[in-house]
Amino acid sequence: MLKLFSYWRSSCSHRVRIGLNLKGLEYEYKAVNLVKGEQFSPDFLKINPIGYVPALVDGDFVVSDSFAILMYLEEKYPQPPLLPSDLKRKAINYQKYIEEKAGADERDIWAKTHIGKGFAALEKLLKDYAGKYATGDEVFLADLYLAPQLYAAVNRFNLDMTQFPLLLRLHEAYSKLPAFQNAAPEKQPDAPSS
Repeated sequence: MLKLFSYWRSSCSHRVRIGLNLKGLEYEYKAVNLVKGEQFSPDFLKINPIGYVPALVDGDFVVSDSFAILMYLEEKYPQPPLLPSDLKRKAINYQKYIEEKAGADERDIWAKTHIGKGFAALEKLLKDYAGKYATGDEVFLADLYLAPQLYAAVNRFNLDMTQFPLLLRLHEAYSKLPAFQNAAPEKQPDAPSS
C-alpha cells in the first residue's frame, strides 16, 4: 500500500491527497508534525533526506516534492488523467501554481497583497481555458495546485474572493467533489480537534 508522509496544513501535501483521491488510490496517512520539527527526525530523514513533506513511499521507492509525486502517480496510474490531452491546456496546467513564500509574521499582509496579485493574474490567465474547472470541464493537475491555494485564501486568510469571481466559482466547484473534500486539512488525522 502507498504511504503518504504528510502534514495536515501543508498545501503541497493537500494537492497530493487530492491527486490520490481523484485516482481512487488507497494510501496510509503518516503524519509528520512540521511545527514540532518531526521532518528533521532521524526516522523521517531516513525516508526523505531532504526533510520535507509530502513524501510518498511505494514499496521500496520514495518520491518527494508534490509535482514529482503527482507526475509519478500520473505515469503509474494514468486513469483518470491529471493532464488534459490538449497541448495548450496541458501547458497551462504545467504553468499554474502559487507557492507560499512568507513567514508567519507577514502572513496576513502577504495574503492580502501577493495572493491577491497572483489571483488577479490567474483570473486573466484562466479566463480563456476555464470550464467547470481551471482548464476545462474535467479536473486536471492545475486544479490540484489551485484548490489548496484557494482553500487557504478563503479558510485561513479570510481573503475577500468577490473580486475574483472565476476563482471563487472554482473554489465552490472543488468543495463539492469528494476527492477534494476528503483531502481538506481539517479532515486529516493529525489536524487539531475543533
